[in-house]
Amino acid sequence: MTTIGLVRHGITDWNILGKSQGISDIPLNDLGKMQAIALANRLVLEREWDVIVTSDLSRAKETGQIIAAKLNLSADIFDKRIREINCGELEGTTEEERLKRWGSNWRELDLGMEKYGDVSKRGHEFLTELTTTYSDKRVLVVSHGALIGLTLQRLLPEQFQKTQLENTSLTILNSKQGVWNCSLYNCTKHLNMDIKEN
Repeated sequence: MTTIGLVRHGITDWNILGKSQGISDIPLNDLGKMQAIALANRLVLEREWDVIVTSDLSRAKETGQIIAAKLNLSADIFDKRIREINCGELEGTTEEERLKRWGSNWRELDLGMEKYGDVSKRGHEFLTELTTTYSDKRVLVVSHGALIGLTLQRLLPEQFQKTQLENTSLTILNSKQGVWNCSLYNCTKHLNMDIKEN
């Protein structure tokens, strides 16, 4: 059985401002770094991991590097397939700005946004490949909210019609002989735990 821990990156200034990030390379802010430390400290206590893979965007890489340092893993495997959805012309805009610029039906316009099906397809292909490459291993994957959510909807459609993932949430998938199950979803208990920075 291959176990995959899906982690959404720590928070950024654009997250707080409600701006669409997509593939814009926005770094973690100080709170995001603290969230990553809290998750890393939780992971040290809970279970061992064999390898960590992150998106090549800096907010995911930074989150992964903070976690990897605590777990004594190397954080040098980056994969473009687990980048966030490309939001096209929406990147850097808030909902209010989108309404002003394109009107209330902006979701129906072609603004260069990557299609959900394409995002879930690359996420699904990536995870399937992991189960072969790291058969019977425990793999942490640091990625992005839409990528993780859309991939879950594709993998387990009966369980996930809709998803909402918090920053540094942990979701755990298990794959055995091509059958997937989700044993933990969107868990952020580490953000409420009293774990010292050490």
